[in-house]
Amino acid sequence: MEQQSPDVGIKIYTPTKTPNPEDADTASVPEMVPAKEGGGGGGDGAPGGRRKRKAVAKGVQKTLSKTSMLANFLPTGTLLTFEMLLPSAYGSGECTEVHTSMIHALLGLCSLSCFFFHFTDSFKTPDGKVYYGFVTPRGLSLFKTGLGVEVPQDERYRVRFSDLVHAVMSVMVFAAIALSDFRVTNCLFPGHVKEMDQVMESFPVMVGVVCSGLFLVFPNTRYGIGCMAT
Repeated sequence: MEQQSPDVGIKIYTPTKTPNPEDADTASVPEMVPAKEGGGGGGDGAPGGRRKRKAVAKGVQKTLSKTSMLANFLPTGTLLTFEMLLPSAYGSGECTEVHTSMIHALLGLCSLSCFFFHFTDSFKTPDGKVYYGFVTPRGLSLFKTGLGVEVPQDERYRVRFSDLVHAVMSVMVFAAIALSDFRVTNCLFPGHVKEMDQVMESFPVMVGVVCSGLFLVFPNTRYGIGCMAT
């Protein structure tokens, strides 16, 4: 660099370091990060596993958000049991004959519980104990006989048409919730994912509206297993 004094006509030269071309080339080249050991399979496997878990969590969240209102029409614990056992039945998503059969069995058991639990009722004795049983045309039939307990003979403990309505509605609600899960539709209806997505966009809402209206017409007055009176 060149500097000039204002009083004396003397030029003062300040040495300036000239950058080395090799250093400039090295600075312009980004530092290469060595790849992790394990090859391409290990690098792709971890992100793939995270994506799969994220997709499953997103599907469950979407199912529950769509059908949170419908869960109120189901016996307590039915939806929780279904969501807990479904990952085991679905497996890794291959949808083999074994996995499909397990999903069918799970759907059948949960549907039966939704249906039959609406034909149960209970009563409380003076000592505070609660006894459960099935409602029949003759009255309440306890699950365990020979207890020496006097069973009430009221008319409310006889089976009625509204019990059948509640049982059918409960099965419909469970079907709407189960089919909203992509793990069920992928195995039961392979190759029709887009069609099922379009159907399930409105089907749970329609079931919820119909069941809500029917529950207003036929209110539930029983205190059965997992069923609260409305």
